[in-house]
Amino acid sequence: MGTPLGDFIRAKRDSTQPDTLGLPSHGRRRSPGLRRSDLAARAGISVEYLTRIEQGRDRNPSVSVVNALADALSLAAAERTHLRYLTKITGGECTAHVRPAPVRWDVRAQVLQTLRLLEPGIAAVTNRLGDILAHTSGFAAVTSGTGLLDAEAPNLTRYVFTDPRARAFFADWAEVADERAFDLWLGPAVENSEWLTAELAPVAGPEFTSRLNSTVVPRRGVLRLNHPGGRSLRLNRETLELAEDAQQLVVFLPDDEETARVVAELRLRPPGRLRVIS
Repeated sequence: MGTPLGDFIRAKRDSTQPDTLGLPSHGRRRSPGLRRSDLAARAGISVEYLTRIEQGRDRNPSVSVVNALADALSLAAAERTHLRYLTKITGGECTAHVRPAPVRWDVRAQVLQTLRLLEPGIAAVTNRLGDILAHTSGFAAVTSGTGLLDAEAPNLTRYVFTDPRARAFFADWAEVADERAFDLWLGPAVENSEWLTAELAPVAGPEFTSRLNSTVVPRRGVLRLNHPGGRSLRLNRETLELAEDAQQLVVFLPDDEETARVVAELRLRPPGRLRVIS
């Protein structure tokens, strides 16, 4: 039986082309990507040991081995962070600094003050489960008519996977879905399990559950939106991690002049205000 760590390493090995690392392609192969022998040689470990890690028979590789595998695969910074997280949960570590913090539903006064300073920009406070805890009037304007904020307790993950309007609103729905499922890896453990099992997973179906088994780190490029008013938007996202609260302050910035014009037009509609959901 595999492990999250082993699955990640195997998937990353299979998706890495030898020539991107300056290695020969070895001609035709039955499977894509790097050979185990190539990765083991680059990491300075034996093929047998790499096999045990990938198959889940070794659940506690040393920090030096994990770092060597990250270097050998040329992982990006976000992938390295995820690899370390998978190493900890695969090894069964439960110390406070690796176990996700419990859900915090309230938003600190200082965070709300920061959010007010961002008005009339597009910003929101969320947690890893996708709960939208507070947002600016600009966020409400951009999402108006999409149904995202209709619920008493709006949740982006639930919206993406269960509301048909989400597939029209997000031009790259599959990529957004990948992001939402991936972020649940870092969500509060107990609350995550109860919430997904009892509420979301049975309703969302395989589009959601299949993504839960993926260990591929999302690219998180430009967010493309199709506003119900018939306008298209391209937004960049800047995320401030609020580690003390297990929350994130996300600011959305127009990627081009046309998007900036559309956002300005949306703001001219009936005025909104800063909203605190929690």
